[in-house]
Amino acid sequence: MNILTTFFDVNTTLFTLFNYPISYLEFTGTLFNLASVWLIAKRNIWTWPVATIGVILFGVLFYQIQLYADFFEQIYYFITGLVGWCLWQTHKNTSADKKVDVTTNTRTANLYWISGIILVSIITTWLLVNLNIWMPKLFPEPASLPALDATTTVISFAATILMIRRRVESWVLWILVDVVAVWLYYYKEVPFIALLYLIFLGIAINGYITWRKAAQLAVQ
Repeated sequence: MNILTTFFDVNTTLFTLFNYPISYLEFTGTLFNLASVWLIAKRNIWTWPVATIGVILFGVLFYQIQLYADFFEQIYYFITGLVGWCLWQTHKNTSADKKVDVTTNTRTANLYWISGIILVSIITTWLLVNLNIWMPKLFPEPASLPALDATTTVISFAATILMIRRRVESWVLWILVDVVAVWLYYYKEVPFIALLYLIFLGIAINGYITWRKAAQLAVQ
């Protein structure tokens, strides 16, 4: 087994924490994703290249543990990460720390987003339930917790778009996703990632507070 195969195999243990084996893949992906969320809460544009590395690593991980919606989610994050990086370049303020300006949605816009999330979640659940039937060679095992996985994935997609558009409401969606993800990944027996999302939850709450303050200052 060569070095790359060893690194990308979820069954290859780097170290054990509280009787839980942590792979090279899970540990490294966790560090990059944690760094990217911390940077985005700070409104720092370097969040996007750091996140790109993290989503590649987590994409490989999720495929191996049959969380297919999360696998496709990482592909989406890779693409939107590149888009976000480009768009944020045009909205940097004059500060030396590369922060970007942020704003909020209208109530009408928020209602449209909520309705869209519900509709797309239903469609995505149906797709996940049938994925192993339509493409058994690529997805030999049925999707795990398809409704919950699909819904959190769709909410994450919406949150990412709002994040790219620099909307404060993105953090409300991330908080919801993080709460569910803590339970989901613990249930899937990847407690290290569950712990990561618990940290994400704290960062998301702080991100919401700081972005909301920044948006309020911008309109004064």
